[in-house]
Amino acid sequence: MLFHEIYGAYYRTMGRILSAAVSHPVTQEEIRRIIRTHAFGESALAIESAIREERWQLLHPDGSTPLQHAPELPLTSLEKRWLKSLLLDPRARLFELEIPDLEDVQPLFTPADYRIFDRYGDGDPYEDAGYIQRFRMILAAVRDRQPLSICMLDRRGNSMQCNVMPEYLEYSEKDDKFRLMTSGCRYVTIVNLARIIQCELLHKSIRRKPGCQSCADRTVVLEVQDGRNALERVMLHFSHFEKEAEHIEGRQYRIRIRYQKEDETELVIRVLSFGPFVRVTEPDSFAELIRERLRKQMACSL
Repeated sequence: MLFHEIYGAYYRTMGRILSAAVSHPVTQEEIRRIIRTHAFGESALAIESAIREERWQLLHPDGSTPLQHAPELPLTSLEKRWLKSLLLDPRARLFELEIPDLEDVQPLFTPADYRIFDRYGDGDPYEDAGYIQRFRMILAAVRDRQPLSICMLDRRGNSMQCNVMPEYLEYSEKDDKFRLMTSGCRYVTIVNLARIIQCELLHKSIRRKPGCQSCADRTVVLEVQDGRNALERVMLHFSHFEKEAEHIEGRQYRIRIRYQKEDETELVIRVLSFGPFVRVTEPDSFAELIRERLRKQMACSL
């Protein structure tokens, strides 16, 4: 099936002509334009003459077609195996994906065929039924701009309730976690989905107050020297933070990262992990945290 002629240029081009003819009679000029766009240069002679002489009895002389539906190509064996492999990813279950006729298909690869070493091991519980149900509800709320009431656990394990307007979902490849970006609540702007233990849709809109942000929002500015692929690694390590990046000159970049107070210690540790390739330029309070941690490390090594 991979190299069958129905996947060739003639079939694909004729399929586009018929798809257009299903909705309206196609003109000779429209047929030529489709052939020029999707087929080979010499294809115009073969395809156009076959249509005009009705050797391919798919179009009437007036440009209409006896077909009632646009033609579709069947999936190749390779495409089916690829799709079967994707469905083995536990994250695929979050999106209610249903692809028929894959029961007897051998996957192209399985999760056991590869190993991800640059990722934390405490990712979200994608196979948990409660997590899946909450994820789907939150995703629907994001799409429909529907406010949510969420009950979540803070870092100390205490539960808290708040009403939020979901803005978008963000996935961190490094942490293997989904996060929900919200507005409408001054205390909660970023929520790890795994910390949400209950949520429900609200049918009353939440007023968004101008400038309403978490009182714990802070900003740190980093200067990155792009050696040893430092820039790409920095963007990956801080992928779940809101940030802005700009080029200064040469291989130097400035990155502004917004974070919450409870993430400050983790942020300090991550910045230090880049050594001389990353320097804190502001604020001085964050730079002092870096210096203090270095002093403690030096004292422990003596």
